[in-house]
Amino acid sequence: MRPALLRDLGRRAYEPVWRAMQAFTDARDADTADELWLVEHDPVFTLGQAGRPEHVLMPGDIPVLHVDRGGQVTYHGPGQIVLYPLLDLRRLGIGVREYVERLEQATIDTLAEWNIHGERREGAPGVYVAGAKVMALGIRVRRGCTFHGLAFNVAMDLEPFRRINPCGYAGLRVTSVLDLGGPSGLDAVKPVLVAHVARQFGLDPRPAAAPTLASPTLDLATD
Repeated sequence: MRPALLRDLGRRAYEPVWRAMQAFTDARDADTADELWLVEHDPVFTLGQAGRPEHVLMPGDIPVLHVDRGGQVTYHGPGQIVLYPLLDLRRLGIGVREYVERLEQATIDTLAEWNIHGERREGAPGVYVAGAKVMALGIRVRRGCTFHGLAFNVAMDLEPFRRINPCGYAGLRVTSVLDLGGPSGLDAVKPVLVAHVARQFGLDPRPAAAPTLASPTLDLATD
């Protein structure tokens, strides 16, 4: 088991956390310990690098932010666990495809703790239950090191997903752990998810203080 730092950031705006991930990844070297960041974001829609603005249908009062992850558009908000694995894939000896599959498997195993059957969908990364998406993936790998990560719907208002084509798919159904019969609180799910992610990557998570975050300077998308 390789030591890794586990940082729970609580509830934060999206943009400062994104900038902190970038800075961490740019500054790390071969000896830098891997980290896992947990966060619950304020409401925001994010468009990936190839994201098409037409998938944002009617954002209303929720900001839309262009970011440097893969994928199309998704929503982050209260009641959702966002996990950012900051890992050195070269040191772990795994490729990007396997990295994605292991994150999916960790989520499937987490759902199984509450007898919820999660599954993959060919060509559409993430985890689904009966065709509805419960976990979205959007990653970036720079110099063999990962940032961005997964968004796991636990107990959230799903209405904002109707304002977009989630992950670029019109009419894609979205669900949450609570709606599937699981627990209603993030605190019940966080340690289970972290444990399964740690097992997938052979990590020994050790709690650490949250990083210092800069003030946000939103780069808002336009339709």
